Amino acid sequence: MIDCVFQLLLFFMVSSHFDEEARTSGEGSLDANLPEAAAAMPMVMRPKEMIININARGEFYVGGEKHSEPQLADRLRRSVVDNPGNQTVVIRGDEQADWKYIARVMSLCNQAKISDYRVAVVPEAERTPDGQP
Repeated sequence: MIDCVFQLLLFFMVSSHFDEEARTSGEGSLDANLPEAAAAMPMVMRPKEMIININARGEFYVGGEKHSEPQLADRLRRSVVDNPGNQTVVIRGDEQADWKYIARVMSLCNQAKISDYRVAVVPEAERTPDGQP
């Protein structure tokens, strides 16, 4: 019983020391009214996925801007630095484009260490009888 009382006494002495230290260092309670933010975004929000469009001629477009292959590779590397482990890529290739351009973008994603990429397609059910989306 005396050991339990001694443990409690020791616990309260140590915790009161931390409270006093926090108060003197200014890390205790903050006497301020913090602002409210209706449009605040959580810090763990996923980054916006990057959409890479490939036209029939094999040209790469990101956000409406035409990119050469080295420019696209650089942009992918920068997106990984800005969003480590979180960057997603959607590759949208024209059906008239050679598969090698789509495969090249997939290779650039792998080189940039982006593993979350996918190729967008239109499901067969959504096509009209004449084959148009």
